[in-house]
Amino acid sequence: MTESREKFYGRRKGKKLRSNRVRLVEDVLPQIRCPRGLPEDASRFKQIWLEVGFGSGEHLATQAAAHPDILMIGCEPFINGVAKLCQYVEEQSLKNVRIFDDDARLLLDALPDACLDRVFVLFADPWPKNRHAERRFIGQPNLDRLARLMKPGTELRLASDHPVLKRWMIGQMRIRPDFSWRLDKCHEWLHRPADWPPTRYEQKALHGRPIFLTFVRK
Repeated sequence: MTESREKFYGRRKGKKLRSNRVRLVEDVLPQIRCPRGLPEDASRFKQIWLEVGFGSGEHLATQAAAHPDILMIGCEPFINGVAKLCQYVEEQSLKNVRIFDDDARLLLDALPDACLDRVFVLFADPWPKNRHAERRFIGQPNLDRLARLMKPGTELRLASDHPVLKRWMIGQMRIRPDFSWRLDKCHEWLHRPADWPPTRYEQKALHGRPIFLTFVRK
């Protein structure tokens, strides 16, 4: 895959993969790798959901198992996380998972307008230093991308436990005229919805109490 026109700052490799994880990357990943664009069989699914930065894949795999008629596309360049999701796919025989193992912006720019029915960005890298703010995924350039791709009335779900990123995401979303904050009850955003499976990063809660935000594409 060619390089994005925007510099990529995330990690691509961590600890050396164990032999079984290497096998998963070599054997399973090629079968479910998402092209730069919609997969050829996308039309046979009722909806398309996208998770940007799926980490170790717990959330995506759980959603895929619960919704076999929905195509789950996950973006994650970190090969260790990709291998873990491949493990879930193999163990659970998931047929509706596709992985884009590169910079998510490459995929977003190649997808057609209004093709996504839900988007998740959960516990992304907070890039807490002010000089690194432009590296945070939730920012105006990427929100422009998502606004183009999301159908009217569909949900953008965000979560973080980092105080800097919490404030940043809310601030970035509240200036968007094309998204509205779905908040039915006071302090509802402090509680994870029942249909929102936990992630490993949420369970660690390294930086504080997580928040769960749902915005609707107008």
